[in-house]
Amino acid sequence: MFKDLDPILHSQLRLAIVSLLVSVKEAEFTYLKEQTNSTAGNLSVQIQKLKEAGYIEVEKKFKDNYPQTNCRITSAGIHAFDEYVKNIKQYLTKSK
Repeated sequence: MFKDLDPILHSQLRLAIVSLLVSVKEAEFTYLKEQTNSTAGNLSVQIQKLKEAGYIEVEKKFKDNYPQTNCRITSAGIHAFDEYVKNIKQYLTKSK
């Protein structure tokens, strides 16, 4: 039986954000924007959804009079990512 895939992580951009944060633990908004080739507006919306799910923490501050947004993966986000990867692997191995 196939397990349900996490609908939060099943979005391509949200999965990319979490994948990046799993490897670097914390990243600035601009880094995520560059790495995902996303628009600022779309990235903001997806970050908010991940924050609401408890998968990331968001810290907003100013650096040299410029706004800076930092995103950090949470333990719940790491767990959700690990489960998602495990479930995807199940889909791939059952299809052989």
